[in-house]
Amino acid sequence: MASSRLARLCLVPAAGGGRTMSAVLSPSASPSVPPAPLRHPHLLLWAVCALALMSTAGVALPYPILAPIFVGGPVDDFTHFLGLRPELLMGLALAVNPAGILVGSLVVGPMSDRYGRRRVLGITITATLVGYGLSAFALASRDYPLFVLSRFATGLTEGNVAVVRALLADWHPQLERTRSFAWLNASLYIGWLVGPLLGGLTLPWGEAVPFIVAAVVLVPCLVLLGVGLPDDRPAARPEGGLLAAMRRQQSLGLVVQDPVLRHLALLQLAYTLGVNALYEFAPLWMLQQAGLGSRGIALVTAVQCAAMTAASLFAARIGSGPTPLHRAARFAVVAAIGLLALSLAPSWLGLALIPLLGVPLSFYNALMPAWMSERFAAHGQGRVMGLLTTVFCLSNTLIALIGGALGMLSARWIMLLGGTTCLLAAIGFIRFARRHS
Repeated sequence: MASSRLARLCLVPAAGGGRTMSAVLSPSASPSVPPAPLRHPHLLLWAVCALALMSTAGVALPYPILAPIFVGGPVDDFTHFLGLRPELLMGLALAVNPAGILVGSLVVGPMSDRYGRRRVLGITITATLVGYGLSAFALASRDYPLFVLSRFATGLTEGNVAVVRALLADWHPQLERTRSFAWLNASLYIGWLVGPLLGGLTLPWGEAVPFIVAAVVLVPCLVLLGVGLPDDRPAARPEGGLLAAMRRQQSLGLVVQDPVLRHLALLQLAYTLGVNALYEFAPLWMLQQAGLGSRGIALVTAVQCAAMTAASLFAARIGSGPTPLHRAARFAVVAAIGLLALSLAPSWLGLALIPLLGVPLSFYNALMPAWMSERFAAHGQGRVMGLLTTVFCLSNTLIALIGGALGMLSARWIMLLGGTTCLLAAIGFIRFARRHS
């Protein structure tokens, strides 16, 4: 989840290490070679994975509760703000968080290139903790505008996956990219397994409780960050001001610089529209089609995340292979077919399809970031990984707004739209792979 200014040769991976000379010399990149070899590189991998797991559990904890809060909740000024339908209000609440991540991801990854991964992670995790507390207060006081504002503010600092991926990419070849990303993805999926379970189980205690738990979960992240990750601040003092650096290094500028990355980003946008249709509106599908409450939604989500974790661990064992783009395209086709089937399936079959769809998504998520990390290293790992996050969050925001309207008809229409965009992207990926593998 990418510079016409550079010669095509500079983007070809160097033999053996996957680095290029331009990646070493590029001023926008983080140090391409670690300052000293790691004595125990896999301890760093375990620390990063544990950090990602706990952080993602906090992010994922509210996932299964918004549909029951809005669509299945009481009729009051919160669930019917300004007289609007609860599906529309839920769609807006879903959209503002990835919109915040979208804005934040434009600069979080590049700033980690400039100021160090650990420093940026510490600031963003602390701010996210405060944002969860504000969301809990908004729910307790039944203040819908404050809830939307808090979800947007929290999103601004939640784009940490790009930073963590860039951190792992920094230590290649001591940590092999595809296997490291697959282990990282497995940790993220475990977080998505643990988080929704906690959210679904704690919602009966009060609508604000899951957000309080999400804030508490982030406290161990800050401790692990301080003791488990090396200080990776650049040796040279950054030149220029922060605003100038943000304009120069923000991730979205890559699509202007590099036509290949622009093409890839458009395909990724179409693909992730389908993926986010599943991620954001599977709970609404389960509520409307199967009558599940927060606990049932949390259980199905946990099974899905368990399948994604197992698939990621398997991907870590087999590596990327000689044709990662072709393989990623094939998994995109499988995901598209599954989404289209979900738009038509009866409730019992849909409840089986939702977990199974996690398998092709996991393999794709292990293959594509690893290939992009190697292919576009010259732009800086933080910028490239930030671009993946930016595209993902843009599609998340779009499908949340569109899905909120379609959800008034049926969540099946959302899955049909997502499956269609995913299929178009998969066909485009197959053609792209033939040209750029």
